[in-house]
Amino acid sequence: MTKSALITGISGQDGAYLAQLLLGKGYAVHGLMPRRSSDTLWRLRELGIANAVQLIDGDVADLSAVLRAVKQSNPDEIYNLAAQSFVGTSWQQPLLTAQVTGVGAANVLEAVRLIQPAAKFYQASTSEQFGLIQAERQDEKTPFYPRSPYGAAKLYAHWMTVNYRESFGLHASTGILFNHESPLRGVEFVTRKVTDAVARIKHGQQKELRLGNIDAKRDWGFAGDYVEAMWLMTQQPQGDDYVVATGTTTTVREMCRIAFAHVGLNYEDHVVIDPQFFRPAEVDVLLGNPAKAQRLLGWKASTPLDALIAMMVDADMRRVA
Repeated sequence: MTKSALITGISGQDGAYLAQLLLGKGYAVHGLMPRRSSDTLWRLRELGIANAVQLIDGDVADLSAVLRAVKQSNPDEIYNLAAQSFVGTSWQQPLLTAQVTGVGAANVLEAVRLIQPAAKFYQASTSEQFGLIQAERQDEKTPFYPRSPYGAAKLYAHWMTVNYRESFGLHASTGILFNHESPLRGVEFVTRKVTDAVARIKHGQQKELRLGNIDAKRDWGFAGDYVEAMWLMTQQPQGDDYVVATGTTTTVREMCRIAFAHVGLNYEDHVVIDPQFFRPAEVDVLLGNPAKAQRLLGWKASTPLDALIAMMVDADMRRVA
């Protein structure tokens, strides 16, 4: 029989790649879809799957909508990817971030418990939960210390997932994903901000790129690789928590160098440091240890950073052209 999956946040980067993966495996894919903006389906269209998924109107902040979506989709697997996911915005909208990113996850867990307790649940946790890092390399046992309202809201969602697993016996997993990027990344995120600017500068549409702390270090991977780890978690005998990362950290400065060099430019000629882009509380370094995911899931990141950045720059060069 065809498996059914429900994805919240299906119109986001990860939701689109996950939907593509599941469709390729023969799933019936349903997506919970809030109507907040005029064009939310561009990622699904870009992957050529907009007409292959079944959209259900609703928002994770509305428990009644989540209950209806679970009942309607009758899912074998539920992936909660919905969030206000831009760290910078979370300082300006901390309560919205708490409601959507934090309480929204609890709404989905409660809907699973009440309607579909046999379903396998995945919660999108984040490396931002580590924040002020307590270990040089972060794994599943590293203490959390979030440094943003986003990280704090995600941490609530993470612990609620653990709590529902231990209290109600749900097959509930968390993927503590380190930064993962793609041509489908929102332009507000630094990698896509850089690759979009590279394309515009190369095409003569702008001259400079204004950034904040370019010496911050991140563990960057390809979102298309990372959604496979999400699916693998739901295939395990029981739910668990996994760090998903490349195990390599790189500065924003080096990422800029790679992106500009891909089109024959020197980043130093175009990048301008602007204090307005510094965060109120900075996370200086994130570096994941994916050993558990490699050992138990058989998963390993397969796209190197230079190939990922080249893919993103090429996509933005086509868009700008």
